[in-house]
Amino acid sequence: MYSFKSDYSEGAHPKILEALMTTNLEQTDGYSMDPHSKNAARLIRQAIGRPDADIHIVVGGTQANTILIASALRPYQAVISAATGHICVHETGAIEATGHKIIAMPAPDGKLTAALIEQALAAHTDEHMVRPKLVYISQPTELGTLYSRAEIEEIRACCDRYGLYLFADGARLACALASSGTDLTLKDLAWLTDAFYIGGTKNGALFGEALVLCNEALKPDFRYHIKQRGGMLAKGRLLGIQFECLFTDGLYEQIGAHANQMAMKLRDCFVSCGFPMLAESDTNQQFPILPDALVEQVSQEYSFEVQQKFPDGRTAIRFVTSWATKEADIDRFCSWFTQISQGYC
Repeated sequence: MYSFKSDYSEGAHPKILEALMTTNLEQTDGYSMDPHSKNAARLIRQAIGRPDADIHIVVGGTQANTILIASALRPYQAVISAATGHICVHETGAIEATGHKIIAMPAPDGKLTAALIEQALAAHTDEHMVRPKLVYISQPTELGTLYSRAEIEEIRACCDRYGLYLFADGARLACALASSGTDLTLKDLAWLTDAFYIGGTKNGALFGEALVLCNEALKPDFRYHIKQRGGMLAKGRLLGIQFECLFTDGLYEQIGAHANQMAMKLRDCFVSCGFPMLAESDTNQQFPILPDALVEQVSQEYSFEVQQKFPDGRTAIRFVTSWATKEADIDRFCSWFTQISQGYC
């Protein structure tokens, strides 16, 4: 059975595996104090245009989100997020477990707006409630949608107006950067946010996310927070080597571009067969809305995630592509799906 469940179903990009093998017998210091981690940080600073940024590479996305948010907030402070945000629905209450409430705002397209942030602030008015202090967004969102530069600028202005941090989850950032659907660049993100992370796990690495701290207030003692919350890998060079590879010769962008191209072929197939999409995604996640009977038939040959069920007997399912998705497999699926879906529209 072929899987469209995630963009980390396979291992790692061959260039990363080659780099890990080539350096396997090197002796280096641990805890990301090795030359590869330092060079990866240098390459990232160069790519984002922020020589002043602090770079910390941790094992996974939940660690990146939890460590950053917990370190940034006082005990009584809270996070504003879209209700579909990863920290709300896919991290087992990790943020809440640190003692910080997530204020989840309904956002049908997965994107926060300045108006939604102000609505959250207006609902938390005094010391009998938590105090919002950090705005969490994802680029792309959990629905594959993208923020434009203008949208982020508006959110940034709102955060400045009310003294809020702006933090961007970049688990699938490679796909956002490679998309034709947004004008927001890596350098824009580095100048418009207080912190963000560059996802590796879902973008060709075995594991690893590079946290980028842009605001000076977030930098002091950050390695203490990483260590205390279990995010500091003893063999830190394994993280550094992977990001050193991802940020050499444009590999990171190439990975995102390929995943997007494969996803667009899937989208075109679903649309041409007459099925609507849950969201207008220009990235590697696609959400066709299909009759339940057709969903059941597809599940016999392909694996995927269920996103949302509707009372009229239809279901939105999620298909995800990656650096490893072969065009021949996409073509095979589209040919098969076109045939079996006739009569369902």
